[in-house]
Amino acid sequence: MSGLTDGQMQARQAIGFGLALTILSALILAGCGVRGSLEKPPSVQNESNDATPGKPGEPVPHRPSVLDPLLR
Repeated sequence: MSGLTDGQMQARQAIGFGLALTILSALILAGCGVRGSLEKPPSVQNESNDATPGKPGEPVPHRPSVLDPLLR
């Protein structure tokens, strides 16, 4: 026996049910988003229109980063 009375056990079950219901509600509401398509409107210009493509197989030049000493 765990030493819990019936009242304590019911209280724990109620708390557990309430917690599960709260978490489930939060997950359901997190799935709600703004209505509309995920595509850009036709008036928005693509940012890569003026990009100059590199040659295939050409290595990308290394740009120094703050994290370089940690990674090497």
